Amino acid sequence: MAEHELTVAIRVQPGASRTSVGPGRDGTLAVTVGARAVDGAATDAAVRAVAEALGVRARRVRLLRGARSRDKVLAVDTMGPDGHDEHDTLAARVRALGTS
Repeated sequence: MAEHELTVAIRVQPGASRTSVGPGRDGTLAVTVGARAVDGAATDAAVRAVAEALGVRARRVRLLRGARSRDKVLAVDTMGPDGHDEHDTLAARVRALGTS
């Protein structure tokens, strides 16, 4: 893990009727997306959904593991646009999403 990154474990449900991010099992976030699991479309949609839920640009979220699996690990760049580390704020948002 890089110095200014937060890792987030997710489980993706592709082909859902709506996109959502919420509590999952075993400390993961459950991410439902409308995209199908074809050519990485569901993964891309999940990355965008998590970014939106955390209030960051999608380019600050990248896939670390699980490209071909429903279980994935994402890395979120915690350096904000103003150059300040937002690790604590983003970690609190992840915790809130996981318990809502």
